[in-house]
Amino acid sequence: MTIRIGTRKSQLATWQANWVAERLASLGHPCELVFITTEGDRNLAPLAAIGGQGLFTKALQNALREGEVDLAVHSLKDLPTDPTPGLVHAASPEREEPFDAFLSAKWPSLHALPVGAKIGTGSLRRQAQLKFRRPDLVCEDVRGNLDTRIRKMEEGEYDAILLASAGLRRLGWEDRIRSVFDPSTLVPAVGQGALGLECRESDASTIAAVRKLNHGPTYACVTAERMLLRTMRAGCLAPLGALCTQANGRLDLTAVVLDPQGKRRVDYVASGSADDPEALGASAAEALLAAGAAELIATARFVNPAG
Repeated sequence: MTIRIGTRKSQLATWQANWVAERLASLGHPCELVFITTEGDRNLAPLAAIGGQGLFTKALQNALREGEVDLAVHSLKDLPTDPTPGLVHAASPEREEPFDAFLSAKWPSLHALPVGAKIGTGSLRRQAQLKFRRPDLVCEDVRGNLDTRIRKMEEGEYDAILLASAGLRRLGWEDRIRSVFDPSTLVPAVGQGALGLECRESDASTIAAVRKLNHGPTYACVTAERMLLRTMRAGCLAPLGALCTQANGRLDLTAVVLDPQGKRRVDYVASGSADDPEALGASAAEALLAAGAAELIATARFVNPAG
């Protein structure tokens, strides 16, 4: 039986879907791609204005539920953390580099940028952390596919842009990266660098095939990150970053929450067993909330009611 893979039409989404298809085919599961246009593809207004929850995933999930496709390949950071009735996050292959990348036609790094330099990023998470480090910079929204955003930067519309390193590496565009942010400067988004392979929970044969691609350490780490976000009820636009790593059966989770202006922040670092990533994520969320993160999240919701 051919597995129908639902994917967005962007260059990166198509690459990711083809990557999954090739690996499933090598295991004896032929695939075909089904291209689906999402609300996030149609509407290029700033995410804060239209709300980010499900913008890039809902149409794919609807196609899954209606039987138009058997598998949806998501960039996991776009996939809402609340469970979707009838669907299951069946697997996540090994994670690509999860960090944020700095791109500029003139400047080698964030620290080299002059006062008043214009930074292009549509992510409030990135904007808030940048403002915390460099309040003298001007952050402006930028939307579009990766090549569109890079072109705008090269044409001088922005002095620099920030993108996920994973997408650039997957497309073979590492040479565009001037520097990569350490998490001590810029904590990545929940699930950044990972893929989420979603199926109908009633489709046992597709789930069994897809789970052959699962990478246990990656799945445990992103489960902890996603449980943190879900427990905090932070929403899609909150300036929140989280990164979990695994070593020797233990998970180490770093998280940060800021107000949209980057003036206040709450950091938290925790460790736990790789056997129970959900417990680690939930306990970290409770600690952040107790330390004042709830007020910062409420501020972000007030500033961006669409989220």
